Order: sequence, then structure tokens, then C-alpha cells
Amino acid sequence: MSFYLTEVPADGQAYGRVIPPRPDWLALAEPEEILDPDLEIVDSHHHLWDRPAFRYLLHEFLEDLGSGHRIVATVFADAGVMYRATGPEILRPVGETEFVAGVAAMSESGDYGPVRVCEGIVGRADIAAGDVVEEALDRHIAAGGSRFRGIRQSGAWDADARVLAPTSSSPGLYTTPGFLRGARKLADRELVFDAWVFHPQLPDVVSLADAVPELAIVVDHSGGPIGYGPYADRWDDMVATWKRSLAALAQRPNVVLKLGGLTARLGAFDYLQLPTPLTSEKLAELWAPFLETGIELFGADRCMFESNFPVDKIGVPYASLWNAFKRVAAGASESEKQSLFNGTARRVYRLT
Repeated sequence: MSFYLTEVPADGQAYGRVIPPRPDWLALAEPEEILDPDLEIVDSHHHLWDRPAFRYLLHEFLEDLGSGHRIVATVFADAGVMYRATGPEILRPVGETEFVAGVAAMSESGDYGPVRVCEGIVGRADIAAGDVVEEALDRHIAAGGSRFRGIRQSGAWDADARVLAPTSSSPGLYTTPGFLRGARKLADRELVFDAWVFHPQLPDVVSLADAVPELAIVVDHSGGPIGYGPYADRWDDMVATWKRSLAALAQRPNVVLKLGGLTARLGAFDYLQLPTPLTSEKLAELWAPFLETGIELFGADRCMFESNFPVDKIGVPYASLWNAFKRVAAGASESEKQSLFNGTARRVYRLT
């Protein structure tokens, strides 16, 4: 099965795929008042790309950013786009950083509104290449200038093809000697490592955090709980395994958690079968057990909310997504809200 699709799949399987949003369906969302509209938000994880039948560049992103919430800055996460077509393989992802730095410069001009889009840039490099990754890291830093903040490399893997692991072909990537050597090169440059794994690989992130304690690690997408495919009938076991591993990670002070990314993998609701998008109240109800667990284990000052757009746009309008996060965080103190919605992201990614 393909990871990126140009249209809604004929087989009806929603989960684990990147599918173009359905504007007509999203427009059916129940109108909602923007909750806490003055709360500053740093969207700590989004993508940009220009794929067949699925364009999501600055102008498309700005449409979502203008939905009513006070988004002040964003962090771009590697999307595997605009890589160089020639040159050494290990240097080709630098092309994406060059592209995103250009988008950030456009945004910083002020001609596209007050949001500082791509104020932080997280690119990709083959960390498992070990010592040879140094040149790639230095090229990224040069290309991204003051905005380049880290590297994301997927360690997601599953034995069942239905889960659709995007890039990693075998388990244990983060524990290999070459990867650990490369991770130390990241730490030497004070770069962040964004870890993208599914919940069964969370112990690998624990091992990485212990082996390279000087490395700042951000765990994407709430730790990657999978609730579809082979895990659909083992929900309670999946949640218990995810929570146990997340608790172990929370004991590592060099690890922080991104809260979000639950639409395409968790399987909490089948967005392709719904007549209209869910309200933020219903989204909060479905996501709260995972988001609240993350906050309880890590604390607000080690958690940050993410949109994961445009991936999550297949099932959630931007305004509803942030309203759902605000509902989940409604009982937090003002200082905790500041951490969750902007402070942690600013500190970890060193945003101005």
C-alpha cells in the first residue's frame, strides 16, 4: 500500500496514509467560537509540500493559520520535499532546508501577516551514517541560518504492512552504533533530535536518551500510539504498553513530548466515514486520555502542542484542532497553558 495518495483510497482504509484534505467536507464543520483567542500559540510541528494533487505551501498554510487562533510562530518538520536531485545522497535533504528558509524569509518580511512561519526548521539527515553526517549537519546549519534547529529521522517500524511505516525498514535504528555516533554530533552542535516512532519503538528512544544524555530529544505525535491494523483489537494492551514506555521516557530529563498527531494513526475515529467533521468537544473527549497522560507524566514545561498539518487536516479543521487542545488544557494554570501552547516550543527550539 502507498503511504502518499492523491485521493481518498478506494479500499476505505483511512489510517496510516497521507491523503489530500477534502475541502467540501471540512466546510461542513459546525461553526465554533474560538476559545481563549488571546492565548499565544507556537505551532510546534507542521509540514509544507507540493505533491501531486496535494499542494500545501505558504499560502495554503496561511489560510489555516487565519482561522481565528493567535498563532505567533511555527516550527517546520521535515517532510521529504525539495531534496536536491543531484550530489551526494547524504547532502540531498539540505535542499529542503534551503526551500524552507526561503519560505521563512517571505514570512519575516511581514507581507504575509504577523505569524512567523517556519521560525524554527527541523530537517533530515541520515544520523545512522555516524561520523560522516557532520558535513550534512553543517550544510543544514548554513542553509537554514539562524532558524535551523534540529533533525528528524524516522525510527517507526512495524512487522505488519498495514501500519505503513514510512521510511525505516527494520527495528532498532536508534540503538545502532552508527546512529549513536551521529546523535553525539547533533548534541555537539546543540541541535535537537525529533524522534518519530510508533509506540512499540519507545524503548529505543529511552535507550537513545540514556546513551546520549546531552542530546535534547523531542518525541513526536504523543509517542505514536497505533490503534488500527493489528492493534485495533488490542486497544487496552496498546494503551498500557504506550503508557508504560512513555512513563519510562518521562524519567529522562533530556526528553520532551509533542502532544498531537493523533488523527492518522490512533484510529480513535474513522474520519473517512463521518458525514461531517467532529466538534472540538468530541475531539477533546477522544484525545484527552492520551494528551492528559502526556502532561501528567512529563509536566507542562516538557510538553508542547502540535498541529501536524496538513497530515491531520484529512480529519480535523485547524480551528477545531486548537479548540480541542484548549478544552483538554482548560483546567491548567495560566503558566501551564503558556508552556503547553508556546513556552516549551520557544525554549526547546530556541525561538525568539
